[in-house]
This record gives sequence, C-alpha cells and structure tokens, in this order.
Amino acid sequence: MAIASPDNLSYYERTIIRNKISRMARPPTNVQPGQVREQIIVAALKLFTQRGYFNTSVPDMARAAQVSVGSIYHHFKDKEDVARALYLGLMEGMQEELSRIAAAQATAGDRCRGVMAMLFELTESSRDAMDFMLYAKHREFLPSERPVCSSKPFETMRDFVRQGMDKGEIRRMDVMVASSCLFGGAIRLITARLDGVVTEPLPDKLDLVWECAWRSIAT
Repeated sequence: MAIASPDNLSYYERTIIRNKISRMARPPTNVQPGQVREQIIVAALKLFTQRGYFNTSVPDMARAAQVSVGSIYHHFKDKEDVARALYLGLMEGMQEELSRIAAAQATAGDRCRGVMAMLFELTESSRDAMDFMLYAKHREFLPSERPVCSSKPFETMRDFVRQGMDKGEIRRMDVMVASSCLFGGAIRLITARLDGVVTEPLPDKLDLVWECAWRSIAT
C-alpha cells in the first residue's frame, strides 16, 4: 500500500497538535474574564499530574489557577466535577484530532500512521495531558466514566484498523489483537518517554516504530 510521503507527513506532524489538547496543557497566566473555567482546568491538570488527584485540594487548584475558591465552586460542583471536565475535554480534543486524520488521509495505513505521529507529538508538546490520560487511575475518582481504553478515541483507532481489514490492507484477525500490535509498542515508548527512560524525542523514532508495527499486521 502507498504511504504518504515523508515531506507531507512532516508538515502534518508539525501542525496536527495545534488544538484544544495542547491549549489545556499550558501553564496558567493572568486570568482574563471568560477564561476562569479554562484556567481552573489547566491548573488541575498540572496538579493532578504532579501530586495525584487525591493529594490535590480545591484550595490548591485555586492558588494554582490564580482564582478564588468561590470561583471554582461557581464553575464546578466539586473536585470530581473538575476532573470530569478535564478528562472529557482531553478525550474530546483527541477525538477532534482523529477526525482530522480521517479527513486528511484516505487509507487505513496513512490514518494509523497519523495517529502514531499525533500521539508522539502530543507526548512532546503536552506531557501533562498524556500523563493524565495514560497514568491516572480514572476509575478511582470518575467511576461513571469509561476507562481510556474504552473511550471514543480508542474506539476510533480500532475502527481505523477494522477498516483496514475491510479494504484488504490489514490481515484478518481479532481487531483488539491487531490494534495492540499496531499501537501497543508506540504507547509503551510513550510511557518510557514520560518516565525518562527514553531521552530522545519520540517523533525522531516514528519511521522505525511505524515500520515495525505495520509489518506485524499488514497484508
């Protein structure tokens, strides 16, 4: 199958992460009217990543966001409500990126490579966001929300794989197995990067990681 040229992918990889995920990972600045809710979520992301959900209090979030405790309760019911808004916002942002990938790339191979490129870029540009998505035990404080692996973005990633099977690009097999073969190594590299085990930027490894992953399932 044809894979998009390196030049096209390079441009795509540079632009794909300019979205709400990376905006949510920026450190708080002076709060402007109408931005209080976003500032609280940004501060919560930083604190939940550094301290953990249970070690972060509402006053902690207020100080980090440079707002009053009352402002937090004006926008959210409680700490869990802040965490839910953060989690759902990150999932929504990721889904938006997957929709862009689907619109920009015609084949399953190009779409799946675009997903891998997006995840690697997100790890470099918004580590707190990726850390929260992969490491936080969401079911402990958001029991009503689906776990990350069952979330809409990960369902979409599996749909890309399923579509590849339907088009003859990917060998027929269990979709979960194929998706794990394709993305599992990349996600393991992401956790190694977050842990400091891998010191080089992940986009520099994209070509090799993609080649190994794609060969494991391609027809």
